[in-house]
Amino acid sequence: MTTTAVLPQTASTSITTWNIDPAHAMAEFKVKHMMIANVKGHFAKITGALSFDDSGLANSTLEATIDAASIETRDAQRDAHLKSADFLDVANFPTLSFKSTSISLVRDGELAVEGSLTIHGVTRNVTFTVEGPTPPTKDPWGNTRIAASATTKINRKDFGLSWNAALETGGILVGEDVTITLDVEFVKA
Repeated sequence: MTTTAVLPQTASTSITTWNIDPAHAMAEFKVKHMMIANVKGHFAKITGALSFDDSGLANSTLEATIDAASIETRDAQRDAHLKSADFLDVANFPTLSFKSTSISLVRDGELAVEGSLTIHGVTRNVTFTVEGPTPPTKDPWGNTRIAASATTKINRKDFGLSWNAALETGGILVGEDVTITLDVEFVKA
């Protein structure tokens, strides 16, 4: 039995563009603090687009850009430190970006989106596990929308984010593994 992804369809074989709706998009992260609890944060400004080829996933692409200075963790002092040269260095690296290199079906309702993730000026290949996209739906203003949720895990040191502090009781202040989750609505262009 062959399964196909539930992706937006167009009347003819062509590329359809779906823009990320910044008002309905969130890029979140979580990392261990003091080796005992997760600290979560998010980036408030995300833009990008999905180019969907209705003749096949292999020709589809996704690009996203995040404003690094839009980081929020509910603690102004921590936010300032994360924006500093110790971490994101937003003065020199104002954006984080992702550009897909392949999109493939894992199973019905789940895709693997592989691509180049750039953080702090360092680019690494990562794979996002994507739930969705949802079937297209019309909003009250006549726009056609789809949504998806994507997750990956990175080691922050792979991107040059190596600042840390040793704890008096042993261990480190900030974990190395970072889980990234994106929840995004797209609007048909």
